Amino acid sequence: MFFETLKLAVQAISRNALRSVLTVLGIVIGVGAVIAMVTIGNGTTAKVTADLAKLGTNLLSVNPGQFGPGRASSEAKPFNYRDVEAMKSQLLGARAVAPLAQKTATVIYGTENRSTTVVGTSNDYFITQDWGLSTGRTFLDSEMRGGRAACIIGETVRSKLFGREAAVGKSIRVGSVSCEVIGILEAKGQSSFGSDQDDTIVMPIRTLHRRLAGNTNISRIFVSARNGGETAKIQRDIEWLLRERRKIAPGKEDDFSVHDMKQIMQATAGTTAMLTGLLGAVAAVSLLVGGIGIMNIMLVSVTERTREIGIRLAIGALESQVLMQFLIEAVSLSIFGGIIGVLLGLGLAFLATTALGVPFIVSSGIVILAFAFAALVGVVFGYFPARRAARLDPIEALRHE
Repeated sequence: MFFETLKLAVQAISRNALRSVLTVLGIVIGVGAVIAMVTIGNGTTAKVTADLAKLGTNLLSVNPGQFGPGRASSEAKPFNYRDVEAMKSQLLGARAVAPLAQKTATVIYGTENRSTTVVGTSNDYFITQDWGLSTGRTFLDSEMRGGRAACIIGETVRSKLFGREAAVGKSIRVGSVSCEVIGILEAKGQSSFGSDQDDTIVMPIRTLHRRLAGNTNISRIFVSARNGGETAKIQRDIEWLLRERRKIAPGKEDDFSVHDMKQIMQATAGTTAMLTGLLGAVAAVSLLVGGIGIMNIMLVSVTERTREIGIRLAIGALESQVLMQFLIEAVSLSIFGGIIGVLLGLGLAFLATTALGVPFIVSSGIVILAFAFAALVGVVFGYFPARRAARLDPIEALRHE
């Protein structure tokens, strides 16, 4: 009996193919939007987490000033060499301490030139950033102390200036300084914020200060904890040390900030996950709209087929059989729309993640949930029209024109 009812439902759907397609369109869009949004969000979360993990979960970033409403970091004095040396000697759990100063400069080699970021730092920078060299070497102690014009260039700078030509050993002009290329950084690609990490030049910090910046300001200090080290303790030690060195009285607010990359990574991942859930919830509204569309079309179908229903009831069909037929029609439309929506959502998500350069991560749970919700929509919104058809009075139904 069930299969006979199913056959009648399929025949009714196929008789009005165009109307059936338009009916399931809302379900297709709803399911597809939910799956696409969540999949893209999962990929974005994974990309951001991976990018931050490259910096190391045992990394601390120390900056002058406080960030937030009413807090101007430019008012705080920058760090100096003595602050860096104090951290190296007094932070027992620190693996590496890297000072950082930056300046934008024009780089020239032959007829090629480009504007890029020049980073002044020490060899500890490569440890804190977990950044190796593809060829060449790091700075010698004599180069660090004497401020020799030696530089290590990123892959983007190398490809733009040298093309297929060997770069190590050649001299380039950075601003007004002639600088020997001693190494090439490993390619890192774009950051999660869209900036090209390989478009950079690294040189000894004293060289940048003396030859390019004209000052000895240090804008940031990276501190990497030893493997298994407790970053929370090192963070407290840094805060205590800098408060003492910068002569900040008890009860006064710090004029510097210390950020734990592990906490930033967790907060960022939590934020992107929350946004993914929000986008998924907004997209799920389309499913409700699709369900209302199914209910409206099914009510129209009941009105059009009133005489047919009356004949079936008059020759002995039970109310439950009529109810089941119309319910199966509604559920079949929802399931069909759900299948198309899943395929559409996965296809759109694949194209979007490929274009954005983020991982394509399919959550089987959200696919099952979206499909099950589509089927539930068919049951919920199909029940009222089906019940109305089943409760028609046979005599009144036969009189209907």
